[in-house]
Amino acid sequence: MSRISVQQADITTLAVDAIVNAANQSLLGGGGVDGAIHRAAGPDLLAECRTLGGCPTGEARITRGYRLPARYVIHAVGPRYRDGRHGEAGLLASCYRRSLELAIAHGVKTIAFPAISCGIYGYPIPEAARIAVDTVSAVLAEDCTIRQVVFACFGADVRAAFEAALVPPG
Repeated sequence: MSRISVQQADITTLAVDAIVNAANQSLLGGGGVDGAIHRAAGPDLLAECRTLGGCPTGEARITRGYRLPARYVIHAVGPRYRDGRHGEAGLLASCYRRSLELAIAHGVKTIAFPAISCGIYGYPIPEAARIAVDTVSAVLAEDCTIRQVVFACFGADVRAAFEAALVPPG
């Protein structure tokens, strides 16, 4: 059985050890998945995020999950897509890698990711999906503690892109 799956789902409802938030640098909430996670987790999440002092692009921070089914929220700050020639791919890959490193350090066995940077940050979904799948696959090849990674896709178009990225080329 593959350790990576794709679901069309609301990430805030998933019963996993950790969910990843596509956060902004302030970590103080925003639109899209970020706002949905903050609303579902309740005000204690914002209070904890205020103590973290933000997070640079390409990095991640971890908090408790509060009212979410997930025990942890890992806040990853993805890049704003400009034209693909300003280090966006490396920064996006770093979000996934850093999130998994935090998950491993905190004993997480199951984790769900949204499509980081694919909303208002404008990353082309097929390219972002390929980076996400390749990066997660590379980390899982080196680590046996994480049992399941779910890509929680908000819409059918995002789900289709992530499913296509999971199919080996050739």
